[in-house]
Amino acid sequence: MPEDRIPTSRLARTARVSRLAAEQAARQLGTVAANLGRTDEERLAALERRNLEAAEQIVDALGTMKGAAMKVGQVLSVLDVGLVPEEHRERFQAKLAKLRDAAPRVRFADMRRVIEDDLDGPLRAHFATFDETPIAAASIGQVYRARLYDGRAVAVKAQYPGVAQAVRADLQNLGMILRLLRTIAPGLDVRATGDEIRARITEELDYELEAQNQRQLARLYRGHPFIRVPEVVTELSRERVLVSELVDGAGFETLRERDQATRDWLGEVVFRFYFGCMYRHGRFSGDPHPGNFLLQDDGRVAFLDFGLFKTMPRELLEIELAAQRAAHEGDAERVHRIFVDVGILPPGRFAPDDALGQLMAASGWFLRDEWIALRPEMATQVVVEMSDPRSRWFGQTRHETLPADHLFGRRVELLTLAVLAQLGARGNFHRVAREWLYGEPPVTELGRAEAAFWEAR
Repeated sequence: MPEDRIPTSRLARTARVSRLAAEQAARQLGTVAANLGRTDEERLAALERRNLEAAEQIVDALGTMKGAAMKVGQVLSVLDVGLVPEEHRERFQAKLAKLRDAAPRVRFADMRRVIEDDLDGPLRAHFATFDETPIAAASIGQVYRARLYDGRAVAVKAQYPGVAQAVRADLQNLGMILRLLRTIAPGLDVRATGDEIRARITEELDYELEAQNQRQLARLYRGHPFIRVPEVVTELSRERVLVSELVDGAGFETLRERDQATRDWLGEVVFRFYFGCMYRHGRFSGDPHPGNFLLQDDGRVAFLDFGLFKTMPRELLEIELAAQRAAHEGDAERVHRIFVDVGILPPGRFAPDDALGQLMAASGWFLRDEWIALRPEMATQVVVEMSDPRSRWFGQTRHETLPADHLFGRRVELLTLAVLAQLGARGNFHRVAREWLYGEPPVTELGRAEAAFWEAR
């Protein structure tokens, strides 16, 4: 099968995953046999080498599959879940970065057919120029640079041919893929992770929905001093093609090498965009991801990709903010009462101190009034605390009945933490959050600039 063709049948895609499972099983048996007669230190070293090899195999396999399988790899590229020993982490993160930012690409002849079919005409009928070399590749599509006849530079995002069938096959195989991951990440909640990926991929297949989401935020942030959302070219956007303003800038791998002050500044911008959208406006992108923002030459940060988007009712946001205020103030009884009243916790099962402790374990990084240097293992720790049977909170979270909207909000919080931690950002994020938690005036330069923008709207 040529490299640029996506296997769309479940049989072909299952074969790839099954082959990987067999290879891992063989390695595990080999490790057990080799461990006979070894010291504890030698066995640990062998286990770490096997985990590294298994993790890299999974990354390689996911990178050829796209769709739902590809999305598993993208999630792992944000969450440093401790799959490999510390001394190999940099090497593994480099492989994940390639998976995130340079997915295998489909030949242009096939992509051209998708674009022309959706736009009902040849490229020359809509674009004055069209660069056939993609500038970005994602889990279900590629992005090209083009120019309209009115002179505007645009980004054309088109879905891979056959990706819908491939996604359906991936969704059927998802349990197998996640069980493979669980062999090296025992705390992984296979069911919850599978449900999240299925919901996300289904929404991402509809570019018309994404265009609508992007238009909402583009209007909201038009003229903002440090945030930009590209405008959509509505007349050229369809179910499998989305055309928007072209934005250029420095990507994540470059930004994480910048000086500390720049990374701290960028961390506050990213925090303000994802959290501020959610708690101020109730309309927000649900996909905090290193590949979804660029630092432009004019000093603004351009945010991209709005396939996963949410509108939250104000009453639900008020419940979330009330719980966060209670947690910050150390009021365990109030946290517990809120969780019971909305049906998150069953009455009488858990002590108030446990409810407070669980919320702070997940959200303490922005609920504590302190300067904090974020590190990748912090995101890892949140995942472990919430999903690993060895965690003191596992029994509690297992009995929670979180509404879908609450789960969505927790996802945004966790992935924002993961991005900022990978960036190595520092700051007192609670002081920023107090703007929507308590309605207090901003205390940072960015906050004052943003407040002036909202007041002028």
